[in-house]
Amino acid sequence: MVAQGESNDALLGQTTCGTLLHELQIIWDEVGESDEDRDRMLLQLEQECLDVYKRKVDQAAKSRAVLLQSLADARAQLVRLISALGDNSLPGIRIPDKSTGTIKEQLAAVTPTLDHLCKQKEERIKEFTQVQLQIQKIRGEITRERATGVPQVDEQDLSLEKLDEYQSQLKELQKEKSDRLRKVHNLVSMVHDLCAVLGMDFFGTVSEVDPSLNDSSSASIQSKSISNETLAKLSNILSTMKEDKLKRLQKLRELATQLMDLWNLMDTPNEERNSFSHVTCLISAGVDEVAGPGVLALDVLEQVEVEVQRLDQLMATKMKEIALKKQLLLEDIYARAHLKVDTSAAFESILVVIDEGSFDPSEMLQEMEKLVEKAREESMSRKEILDKVDRWMLSCEEESWLEDYSQDQNRYNASRGAHKNLKRAEKARILVNKIPALVDTLATKTRVWEAERGTPFNYDGVPLLAMLEEYMLLRNNREEERRRLKDQKKFQERANSSTTNGGTGSKRHSMNQNGSRSASRNGQRNAARPSAPVNYVAIAKDDTASHVSSNNPAGSGSP
Repeated sequence: MVAQGESNDALLGQTTCGTLLHELQIIWDEVGESDEDRDRMLLQLEQECLDVYKRKVDQAAKSRAVLLQSLADARAQLVRLISALGDNSLPGIRIPDKSTGTIKEQLAAVTPTLDHLCKQKEERIKEFTQVQLQIQKIRGEITRERATGVPQVDEQDLSLEKLDEYQSQLKELQKEKSDRLRKVHNLVSMVHDLCAVLGMDFFGTVSEVDPSLNDSSSASIQSKSISNETLAKLSNILSTMKEDKLKRLQKLRELATQLMDLWNLMDTPNEERNSFSHVTCLISAGVDEVAGPGVLALDVLEQVEVEVQRLDQLMATKMKEIALKKQLLLEDIYARAHLKVDTSAAFESILVVIDEGSFDPSEMLQEMEKLVEKAREESMSRKEILDKVDRWMLSCEEESWLEDYSQDQNRYNASRGAHKNLKRAEKARILVNKIPALVDTLATKTRVWEAERGTPFNYDGVPLLAMLEEYMLLRNNREEERRRLKDQKKFQERANSSTTNGGTGSKRHSMNQNGSRSASRNGQRNAARPSAPVNYVAIAKDDTASHVSSNNPAGSGSP
């Protein structure tokens, strides 16, 4: 079989057109074909050979055209790839020369470069896609517009310069995302702190903004919403909570102030006050200083309001007692200042308001304090004069004692305590000698006081100047009486022997007169010291009253 095949190959290799034509001539001779048939068949055979050659040529031409088109396409694709990828990213890559080598050789030279660039193009597209996907994702997080699908890559420009631009955009967006995450974290932290202070539900509050904000785990930090909408909502909530915090703090300050006023009014013990120390400490605290869980919670406000209402109700029952205490204090101040002021009317109106229940304890206390403060101011304005009045009255008492002592016939006896009376008498004479100057000074200061205030200076309802004038008038009368009695005694001693009885009677009359004045003075002193020296008014009462009335018609007024 092998040998037969080899012989057939040899036979085929030796067969040519001439041998075949010779065999055909033999066959025709044997058959007896005519010359016309032989010429016709030879022409037909020649035409068929031409057709075969033509087909082969056409096929070869088409194959060449395909190769040329492939070469042209490869060169064009190579140019496009080099243009798209950029010259900077293709070191050592060049387009093969058209004039060297056959078409197949040229195509073979282009193909490896083209394959390399196609692979590099695919890798570059992947890089662009990844960068653009991240850009698209971050932009979507910022604008809250979720993009679907893979971003379209511009395959006409895949250069490294363009890739760098996208990467720069990505870095800027990543930085913006980082800044936004930090801002969101700060806002959420402030909302958390305010929720704690205001006693609000933190997770519920931030969940209304975005559910991603209520997860505080580190793994979810990057997944938190950073959109413009989220930042705006957080800012609005934070602003609202700050306003709410300020309003609650102001309200709590008002309640705490009322609470302290009520405590002070009612003398509440410290043990009871300490239960609200977390509230009263906020009176002077700034807004930013207020911190701590539930400090401004609604239940705290409600608790303080309830306590204030309770104390208000309790205060209504104790305000009468406080009003009476204030009235007694006011009367004591006026009594010490020797002022006759009717305080009952003002406090009766206060008691009526308390009974009606339509009063503000703080305002009422302020009104009462104003009355007390006014009384104290008036008392202080009279203090200097009253001190001198006390000195004058003390001197008057010593004067009265000295007069009684001088008329005592046994004052020089060696009785017990006589030496003390002698020393007192010496001091009394010094005081008595200073009385006129003291009265002049007191009168001058009283006139200045009355000129400044446009009202008389009354002492227990009696004008002080009238008291001073009356005293000096009585003092002068006594001096004249002493001189008259002294002259009369001398005259009687010279006239007859009955002078002693007359002098004794006169002396006894003087002692009785001074004794009545001293008794009156002691009674006045025991009643309310210091008081107006009515002992001097008691003598010659009718004359004195007419004298006071003529010298000071406005004397009955009260400053």
